[in-house]
Amino acid sequence: MGQLQALSSRRHVELDAAYRACRRINARYGRTYFLATRLLPADRRPAVHALYGFARVADEIVDAPGIARSDRVRGLARLADELTAVLAGGPAGHPVLAALADTVRRYRIRPELFAGFLESMRMDLTVTDYATFADLGRYVYGSAGVIGLQLLPVLGTVGPPAEAEPAAAALGEAFQLTNFLRDVGEDLDRGRVYLPAAELAAFGVDRARLEWARRTGRTDPPVRRALAHLVACTRATYRRAEPGIALLCPESRPCVRTAATLYAGILDEIVAADYAVLGRRVAVPARRRAAVAASGLVRAVLARIP
Repeated sequence: MGQLQALSSRRHVELDAAYRACRRINARYGRTYFLATRLLPADRRPAVHALYGFARVADEIVDAPGIARSDRVRGLARLADELTAVLAGGPAGHPVLAALADTVRRYRIRPELFAGFLESMRMDLTVTDYATFADLGRYVYGSAGVIGLQLLPVLGTVGPPAEAEPAAAALGEAFQLTNFLRDVGEDLDRGRVYLPAAELAAFGVDRARLEWARRTGRTDPPVRRALAHLVACTRATYRRAEPGIALLCPESRPCVRTAATLYAGILDEIVAADYAVLGRRVAVPARRRAAVAASGLVRAVLARIP
């Protein structure tokens, strides 16, 4: 009995350390997500950190600087194999996988959601642009929509989870589309364009014109009009996601609403910068972030009052 207790205690300590490692990753790389997560009840935050940590590990493999594509392909394959093994009950060789496996079991998250995510990560190693929104949709669903679905069991719902799933996926996709607009210049440096070619072409914009804008730091009228159109499309995705917030458990709503407000705020900053985003990275000012977080904190406290 003493040995079993010691083993259980050691596993608990190791798992706690794994979750802390995920928390550090989230705090360092996902400031908006991390800030919003602070509004969740304390017992739900570690699961969000674990899900974010796994996504970040995969992203680091895909975008590792100076690493050959063949090595990144093998790295993703190893990660997929390790994930399969750990979800089947095997040992975790990485703290993020240990925390993730515990989160998946605790909240009964569907394993196929992670397969969809890794499929989109593999696309990043071979696909450099997308012809239409429909073509981009497959990537966005796997890279971001499934993350909304992974989070849904952690956040909880007031009715059948299936009713909230379309909105949860839409919100993840809205966040990703916002990233594409904010990071268009950085993505160009990696050889990728996530803005659909057909949408750009309608305004006389192509990859060469975006590369010119990145190189010179100038944003001409056609690029501005194209980006304005894509900002409007992204706002429409946020509107599709909005009704889903009311379907979440009351104590989770302030977190998600805060994240949505802050991320949509990036679109406001893109507009305020007159769409000059190819030469620099816009961000929501600290004062606005603090005001939105404070409002979310009030709602979070009120939601926990019986």
